[in-house]
Amino acid sequence: MRNRLFVTCVAALFVAGAAKAISQEDISPPRPISAPSDPNRQRSGQIRTDVKLVLIPVVVTDPLERPVLDLQKQDFRVFDDGVEQKISQFFAEEAPVSIGMVFDASNSMRKKIDESRRALTQFLRMSTPGDEFSLWKFSDRPERICSFTTNPAEIEDNLAAIQSGGWTSLFDALYLALSQMRRATHGTKALFVLSDGGDNNSRYTEGEIKNMVREANVRVFSISIQDHSAVLERLSDESGGRAYRVHKLDELPEMTAKLSGEIHSHYVLGYLPPGIQNDGKYHKVVVKLVPPAGSPRLHVAWRRGYYADLR
Repeated sequence: MRNRLFVTCVAALFVAGAAKAISQEDISPPRPISAPSDPNRQRSGQIRTDVKLVLIPVVVTDPLERPVLDLQKQDFRVFDDGVEQKISQFFAEEAPVSIGMVFDASNSMRKKIDESRRALTQFLRMSTPGDEFSLWKFSDRPERICSFTTNPAEIEDNLAAIQSGGWTSLFDALYLALSQMRRATHGTKALFVLSDGGDNNSRYTEGEIKNMVREANVRVFSISIQDHSAVLERLSDESGGRAYRVHKLDELPEMTAKLSGEIHSHYVLGYLPPGIQNDGKYHKVVVKLVPPAGSPRLHVAWRRGYYADLR
């Protein structure tokens, strides 16, 4: 049963329960978190609604995939179920992030695992003070390696011990990692997925994970190694994150640096949709960019919608 992103809540609720067959992780249903009375005091790394205000995180990058942070409110247009909304709140934010790292340790990663470890280590060393990290690996089954910590060295030590082997349970790993994100302490939450392919050993399906992503306040960022991953692209786009692909292993360090910049820097657009109904339905959001004249072609990523309260 799906939980809804409540109009009166800051944080999204995740799908309840997990099968013990894939993990002993306790992922019982989270409790709703009451929204603060002042929406400007909320952390903004998620799409949220309170009684009136809808806040949407937006990432803009240039042709070199670097974050663009000098845009103004008039450069954006936002549509809620096809109806253009007046942007009443606008700001850029660089804040600490809670990051769940999901690492492919299947057999196909055998010749890539050393470079992949080094890329994640570089990512950790580019972190912002206050960032927290957790680590999952997946092969035949997902396994939580490290719970949330603000000590990057703890993640690095655990990375060094990971060995490759087995099949690829990507969807099961995403299910458990998304469930764990409710324990994160920061309002800005992201998953960083590093993999070289799709899924061939999960109980959960892409459709189930897509629904979970829609209900979660977690952006999914991914790097596919050598092989194109349409699945990760779709999930990343739905969440307001970004999917990258590297053709060569020596491209990994540069790509992880770009990804770190995107995770930590974003705009927040706020609007007051007139007559919003407590219908429990999924409301689609579209963000369009109208950049200043002479600007290069820019890429825009945003969370594609939210569930209204059902009451």
